[in-house]
Amino acid sequence: MASLRDIKSRITSTQKTSHITKAMQMVAAAKLNRAELNAKSFVPYMEKIQEVVASIALGSSDVTHPMLESRPVKKTGYLVITGDRGLCGAYNSSILRAVHAKIQERHKSKDDYAIIAIGRMGRDFFLKNNMNVVLEINGLPDQPNFSDIMEITNKTVAMFSDGTFDELYMYYNHFVSAMTQEVTAKKILPLNEIATSTKLMSYEYEPSPEAILEVLLPQYAESLIYGALLDAKASEHAATMTAMKSATDNASDLIDELTLSYNRARQAMITQEITEIVGGAAALE
Repeated sequence: MASLRDIKSRITSTQKTSHITKAMQMVAAAKLNRAELNAKSFVPYMEKIQEVVASIALGSSDVTHPMLESRPVKKTGYLVITGDRGLCGAYNSSILRAVHAKIQERHKSKDDYAIIAIGRMGRDFFLKNNMNVVLEINGLPDQPNFSDIMEITNKTVAMFSDGTFDELYMYYNHFVSAMTQEVTAKKILPLNEIATSTKLMSYEYEPSPEAILEVLLPQYAESLIYGALLDAKASEHAATMTAMKSATDNASDLIDELTLSYNRARQAMITQEITEIVGGAAALE
């Protein structure tokens, strides 16, 4: 049985750990509120640019663009959004497991796919498993701006345009609630499945629909990536908050158990001392 000093030491160290996890939970909750607001604020822009692109692509049968047309798939791109840190439950592992299983299912050679990794955890996982990472970005802020990922989104869209890969799928954790995040797979390129929930508006385009598409389609694809990143950041902070709350609760439970063990051991020691005193007194009579 552990000594009183050992039990007391464990209680003290567990209490210090619970203070840290409680602080991390509060920080993650504050970040979550802002990240959720950022994600929701980006939705109106996404809906409007989607409406304009859909009105051109669906409203004119003679308007074409390479980003709207499917082509024979020789190589597939996977853009995977993970975090840079752990301590967020299954946030990273769930999405990496899903991507790894899909790649193993669809491809027999690493020459058949290319991975764009956003986040250190994803980058390290894919490199460790000797998978084909062609682009990466790490160290994004907790509340990213579009300028933080503009370079990698531009390169990603350009790689589709120049034929580096023929289709692009994006994997990220969709924020449902503070307790729930869903691994989401979305096809980004080609943009041949553009749909809008609103009624298409009639626009006049200057100089021409083709010229507008030439500018809007890359921006639309880039905005899809940025919107998913904002969504994923909200999910990451929610997962961190939930994980730290669970850690704090577990620490509290452990402290209660250790305190009970400490009291029992202390009581046993006192009882033993009393017994020895009584026995010694009886021997002297």
